Amino acid sequence: MDRRRFLATAGAAASLPLAGCAAVLPGSEGDGYDVGMTAEAFRPYEITVSVGETVVWENTSTRAHSITAYEEQIPEDAEYFATGGFDSEAAAREAWDGNDGAISANERFEHTFEVPGDYTYFCIPHEQAGMVGVVRVEE
Repeated sequence: MDRRRFLATAGAAASLPLAGCAAVLPGSEGDGYDVGMTAEAFRPYEITVSVGETVVWENTSTRAHSITAYEEQIPEDAEYFATGGFDSEAAAREAWDGNDGAISANERFEHTFEVPGDYTYFCIPHEQAGMVGVVRVEE
């Protein structure tokens, strides 16, 4: 196993006991973002915020990623969100073929959550690898 793969595996395993503890995960304090990205994962996987709060994602990896809401897995009255500003999941997926909606290393995306509920989102190019996350919005 090469050094990079070992470090990625060890880092992922070490962070599992901290899942859901956003205040202690890398990137949650002092870095200016709430959710970071590895090659094929959002970190943390799940984050809880209050209605009206803005979540900031930063691409902390070297690969291009997207943040794309599953249209059927957000609250009914919620505003749809995706990098690239698309109005629907279908539009975001279609645009990805032209690499629209990608965020590169160190780029950020933010969204303000106004409706309580669970919002499940994914990365289009790494969806098959399980790159999915959840924002839980509470009153």
